[in-house]
Parts: sequence; structure tokens; C-alpha cells
Amino acid sequence: MVLPDTYLTTLLILILSMICWGSWANTQKLTGKWRFELFYFDYSFGVLLAATVAAFTFGTLGFDGFLFTDDLMRAARRSIAYGFGAGVIFNLANMLLVAAISVAGLAVAFPIGIGLALVIGVVLNYLINPQGNPTLLFSGVSLVLAAILVDALAYRRHAVAKATEEVRAGRTQSLLPRVGWKGIILSLISGLLMGSFYPLVELGKAGDAGLGPYAIAFVFALGVFFSTWGFNLFFMNLPVQGQPIELLDYFKGNLKLHALGVVGGVVWATGTISNFVAASAPPHIQAGPAISYALGQGATLISALWGLLVWKEFSGANVMVKLLLTLMLLLFTLGLGLVSIAPLYAGRWT
Repeated sequence: MVLPDTYLTTLLILILSMICWGSWANTQKLTGKWRFELFYFDYSFGVLLAATVAAFTFGTLGFDGFLFTDDLMRAARRSIAYGFGAGVIFNLANMLLVAAISVAGLAVAFPIGIGLALVIGVVLNYLINPQGNPTLLFSGVSLVLAAILVDALAYRRHAVAKATEEVRAGRTQSLLPRVGWKGIILSLISGLLMGSFYPLVELGKAGDAGLGPYAIAFVFALGVFFSTWGFNLFFMNLPVQGQPIELLDYFKGNLKLHALGVVGGVVWATGTISNFVAASAPPHIQAGPAISYALGQGATLISALWGLLVWKEFSGANVMVKLLLTLMLLLFTLGLGLVSIAPLYAGRWT
């Protein structure tokens, strides 16, 4: 299998992971009014497709002579179960995240949901496999947590301002501005679940009978694909937004809509496989799962920029909201910066 052999290579792979994780949701935004439940069927297929291609290419190439199929055959059933279970947990978290995007937008759902996942995931991963300087690592995590709170505050202020404008313009029957918490609540629940899947991935890779990064990515993708049918039928009948829809509605979509879903899954899976590979780099590179996961979650910053600059999700915001958004981006940048240098100072200032 192909693995990075320098810290620079590992860092570049993590940057690729960050870009993919922060950009895939644009495909869902491009589908317009196409329901996220229907989008997700194609998305899950794209995830499985990318994991399969990576397994039989990068997971089979390399100078060690260790094939992807060998990796699967020698793995313990427990390791496979961990990988599959991680895919199932992630899938529910990601579906809630996509639902939050449809309600509140990229600039809110990602910073809150994925930011919370970063905090939980880094702590759990560090407990399982402590690598990197803990002072820098957890200082960075604290800044990310502060960025989450600032982003939530900016969203509430902007939503209240918009609702107040609607009341003053007489476009609503209510005399008081009403702002729902649905987007934030969905993002928080998604983050709690999202932060739990990566430790299961590490448990699936642990030990002599553990899976390699490409094999566990394939098993993980199977968990995503098969659990989609159960979770999606639930969301279709009890939607977080809009009316219930039927499975037959999936076939009403055109080729472009289905292609966007597949592309979204491929982009996300590329980021995930890159992250798993970086976390499996040789020990002397000093990039462990906590750092790999945290840097990958720099996707929050990427997605927030997509939402703010491209999709204009906070257009018309007042000065205070703009200041809060600037502070949020600054806190995320500083936090991720501290996390990124934590491996270089392992064993110091502890």
C-alpha cells in the first residue's frame, strides 16, 4: 500500500483532506431545491465508489507487496466491525449535518457541527493514541470551541435582524421576530455523533489484526452505503424540513442532480481516505490520529468561506455580525495553526 514517508508529505495529504471535507457540500448546494434525502442516495454510492477504487489502486500498489485483499483477509472480525460501525455512526451524523446545511447554510452548520466534532474527536483520539504536544493541541482545541460559540452567536444575531425586518415590513403575521433553533440544534447533534466515529476507526486499525487505512476506508464506506437505506427512509417519512417524500421521487431527478450527489460522495471520500492514510503514517513522522483528525477538520474554515464568500449566506448582515464572523474565522485559523504545529513540539512544554 502507498503511505507517506515524510512529515511534509503527510501535511500535504492532510491539506487535501481538509479541502475535500470543506468543499463536498457545495455539490448539495448546487442541487437547489432537490431534497437532501434524495441527494444522499447518490452521495453514499459515490463514497463507496471512491473507496473501492482507492483500495484496488493505492491500497494495492507500493513496495511492501501488501495487497488490499490480504489486509481484509487477515483482519480480525472485531476490527471490521469497528470500521463498519464507524461508517454507520458517521453516516447519521453527516445526514444531520446535511439537514442543518439545508436549514441554516454552510457557514453555520459546518463551523458548529464539525467544530464540535473536532473538539470531541481530538480529545478521544489523544486518549487512545497520544501524539503531539498536549499544550499546543488543547490550546488549539479551546480556540476552536470559542469559534463555535462566536459563530452560533453571529447566526442568531443575523437571524433575529432578518426576522425583525420581516415584521417591520409587514411580511409576517407575527408582531414579534421569531427565530428557530433548528439549524443550530441539528448541527450540535451532528457534531456530537461526528466526534465519535474517528476513535472507532483507530480501534479498527489497532493491533496486529487491525485493518490498514485503505481497507478500513472500504469497510467504512460499506457502513455508510448500507446504513443510508435505513436512515434515509426515516428522514423521508419524518423530514426535518418540508413534507414527507416517497422513494419513487428519487427517479424524478435528472442526470445532473444524480451526478452532483455522486461527485459529492467521491470528493468527501477522497478527503476521508487521505485523512486515514495520513493518520497511518510511520511513527517517526509524528503525525498521529489526533493531529490528522484535527487538521482534517480545518474543513470548517474552508466551508465557512464557501458559505460567506460564494453563497453569500450572511448577505446584508450588520456591522456587529460581520465583526463576529471575522472573529470566528480568526479563532478557527489560530486554533488550527496550533494544532498543526503540535507534532513538531512533541514532548516539550508538557
